[in-house]
Amino acid sequence: MIMQVRTACTSILVGKKASADGSIMIGRNEDSKAAWPKHLVVHPETNAQTSPTFTSKATGLTLTLPKRALKYTATPEWTDEFGLFEEDGINSAGVAMSATESAYANARVLAADPFVEDGIIEEAMVTVVLPYITSAKAGVRRLGQIVEEFGTGEANGILFADHDEAWYMEIATGHHWVAARIPDDSYAVVANQLAIQEVNPESADFLYDAGLFDFAADHQLWQPGTPFNFRQIFGTSTEFDRIYNTPRVWDGQRRLTPSQTRTPLDSDLPFIVKPDQPLFIDDVTGVLSSHYQETPYDPTTNGPEAHRFRPISLAKTQESHVLQLRDNRPQPIADIHWLALGVSAESQYVPFFSGMTEVPESYQTGELPADLTSAYWQYKLTGVLVDAHYRHFAKSLTDLQKATHQALLQLIAETDDASRGLDPAGLAVLANEASAKAAALSLSVYHDYTMQILAESTDYSPLNFNTDANL
Repeated sequence: MIMQVRTACTSILVGKKASADGSIMIGRNEDSKAAWPKHLVVHPETNAQTSPTFTSKATGLTLTLPKRALKYTATPEWTDEFGLFEEDGINSAGVAMSATESAYANARVLAADPFVEDGIIEEAMVTVVLPYITSAKAGVRRLGQIVEEFGTGEANGILFADHDEAWYMEIATGHHWVAARIPDDSYAVVANQLAIQEVNPESADFLYDAGLFDFAADHQLWQPGTPFNFRQIFGTSTEFDRIYNTPRVWDGQRRLTPSQTRTPLDSDLPFIVKPDQPLFIDDVTGVLSSHYQETPYDPTTNGPEAHRFRPISLAKTQESHVLQLRDNRPQPIADIHWLALGVSAESQYVPFFSGMTEVPESYQTGELPADLTSAYWQYKLTGVLVDAHYRHFAKSLTDLQKATHQALLQLIAETDDASRGLDPAGLAVLANEASAKAAALSLSVYHDYTMQILAESTDYSPLNFNTDANL
């Protein structure tokens, strides 16, 4: 096995007044390896008599943790040989976290505050933060305190949300970070760049490390009295950005705000944008599944610009998630961990209610080599068979995804109705049953579809020939 290296992700955050139903949504594609299984787990609440310690397998960082850990969902690696990489989840306080969106800082700031080899990195962030916070802002502060004290080994963006607000945090150098609250009526799409723009130190909508402004001034990176544009001071703007990063931001924004006239090569795409219409869950998953459809840059076509830009959804997506926090419902079913295993464009976002205490077995398994008892490998098999004859199967796959999404939305509505009058124990049972039903429904549909396209694919062999029907 080769140690996993984070290469790229794409993230989206949606404020509660920007969504059609008033929910807050944060989501991200976890991109690194084309074949690297992910699992879904639920960690129970724990109350230790003495403060436990955590030691990172990736960097050796050791932290003393609080005695009480809240219950939370997560999507760890199939092996912990290189660390946990739990990536995303929702805790029992209704707080969601996704970590991380890998980013790049410029040489000037890294020379002044280099990365710390034994600091905290993506591998551990969800594990040492999410179980110990009761608000999105508390998540920013807890992770920020760890970064300031122990340092970090990489530049990253981290998504937090609760039922009131969403926050995007960026760690740029060994010890310096900033976070911005997403306005309720807006959204943000981020793609491997430091994205936060002007920071107002007087506004409650920003958090940052205690030495941020002095650091920038002392190293002649910023002139006090001028706007503090975090992206310009700490980030990059290179040819690589305009091929690999900004086109994905453009792709997300052109889908959600088509009235905006911009190009994939724009280096000043805004961090915060208002949608043209209220956003639904399928608008968010649509962004995370996008590969420049209906543009010259779609890699599934044969046009001259088909592979010019890196798409949002690609073969190296290991899992994609949207963490949806809904109001006016009892906690065990209010929050939904939508999870698409494998390539988001060719998989299905399945809703898991965060109040569940049991995870379907197929989502707990999956290793190398492949094993079709695993949900991860079932969705990957479907994608591989579609890829072999993409133009032939693309429409039938899209039709399948839409029909399955409709059935899953109906299941959520039925679950909401069934929750009325239930006590906490009954709600937990309902969350387990509904999550299991959603997983089984989607897997059954994809199994049948996989068998269908397997049979059809047999006649597309290069060894085929127009034979005489009588022979």
